[in-house]
Amino acid sequence: MAGGEKELDEKYRQLDEIIERYGQQEGQLIRILKEAQDIFGYLPEEVQTYIAGKLDLPVSEVNGVVTFYALFHTEPRGKYGINVCLGTACYVQGAQGILDEFRRQLDLHEGDTSADGLFTVKSTRCVGACGLAPVLTVEDEVYGKFRRQDVAKLLRKYRRREVTAGDQRAERPDRYPEETAPGH
Repeated sequence: MAGGEKELDEKYRQLDEIIERYGQQEGQLIRILKEAQDIFGYLPEEVQTYIAGKLDLPVSEVNGVVTFYALFHTEPRGKYGINVCLGTACYVQGAQGILDEFRRQLDLHEGDTSADGLFTVKSTRCVGACGLAPVLTVEDEVYGKFRRQDVAKLLRKYRRREVTAGDQRAERPDRYPEETAPGH
């Protein structure tokens, strides 16, 4: 059996444990789907079908939940999710150009993941930091007053994290000093 098949079998074994743990409890479909996504990285049609069969539910019901909630993904996603705000304040300050530059440098389209599997770039609506427009987020980090020419530096920063030894965190680019409380 090839290594990839063994890995896939292990993922389905883990999924079986989750289904066994929560499958008999009412209202646990979202929990099961969330944990399945944690295992597989996303929820492809075959995983949805597998869960539906194990829970004796129509595939359409499982797919309806997956497609309704934004936290679920049916396509592979990059390690780093980049969300460019296209709310009014950000848009007026050039956010569309920033989004276009990410797409150009990573050779992708809306919602796509880079070929190296590191980045998924998408647009989002207001992140609630309009005073810092244009704004984007990478996972839990917020970058304000972002400029199109900052795209390459940001991508390098996250690529450097991939080659940094152990859990040591790479330094932030000079453009983004550590934030401090106002007045400090």
